[in-house]
This record gives sequence, structure tokens and C-alpha cells, in this order.
Amino acid sequence: MVPKKKNKRSIKKPAKKLLKKTKKKTIRKAVKKPVKAIKRKAFKKKLIVKKKPAVKAKNEGNLIGVITHYFPHVQAAVIKLKAPLSKGENVKIKGHTTDITQIVSSLQIDRADIQNAKKGDEIGLQVVSRVRRRDKVYKV
Repeated sequence: MVPKKKNKRSIKKPAKKLLKKTKKKTIRKAVKKPVKAIKRKAFKKKLIVKKKPAVKAKNEGNLIGVITHYFPHVQAAVIKLKAPLSKGENVKIKGHTTDITQIVSSLQIDRADIQNAKKGDEIGLQVVSRVRRRDKVYKV
């Protein structure tokens, strides 16, 4: 019979020596502790926000449409009508930075001049100065 060779792993070492070696090899790293969540009971309550009614200016007339596009090279605006409009009427275009009052002089649908436009039409209107999308058009 051949005697068995002992593995290094199978050799049991005294606990003290093992402890000493592990202490020498381990390097302590700074560990960041997780921040505890702050309970905010005061913010869980729902805030009631009252909406203010839309204030309509006195000199604005009836809303007849909204500007959908502007062509700066010909100074023309495209308006989606919510009410009828005809040549010679006074209109006011009001927006965030726009405030124009003018008489309708040129009214077109598909590049053809017209006298009257009905509700739902998209018309081209010659304007005096720059207008922007979502500006409101009022009949004065």
C-alpha cells in the first residue's frame, strides 16, 4: 500500500494562525452608509388649486379663428375659421407678443381670391406685421 499524500487544503491549521493571516490581508474600505429616507407627511396632502376663469379683454370681439401658419416672405397668415368672415370686416389678432387690428383686404382659399369664407375653412389672410401660430383672431 502506498501512503496517501496530503493536500495542502486538507491540512488543518490552528485557528489562531488563520485569524492572524486574514487580519493582515484584509484592507478596510470606507463604506458609505445608505441615507435614510426622510418622511415628509406634510407634502403628502393634496393641494387644492383653484383655476382662474379666462379673462376676456373688453375691446376684443367675437373669436372667429386661430392662426395655424405664417408665411413671412409674403406676410400672409393661414387661419382656421370658427365663424364666417368676409372682406372689409375689422379683425383683431391677439397673441403672446402680437396685438394687431386691421381691415380684411385680401382673403384667399387655395390661392383664389374670395369675398366670404364660412366656418371650418382654412383661409389665407394678408397681415400688416408678423403673427405667430396659436394667435387668436377676433372680429371687432
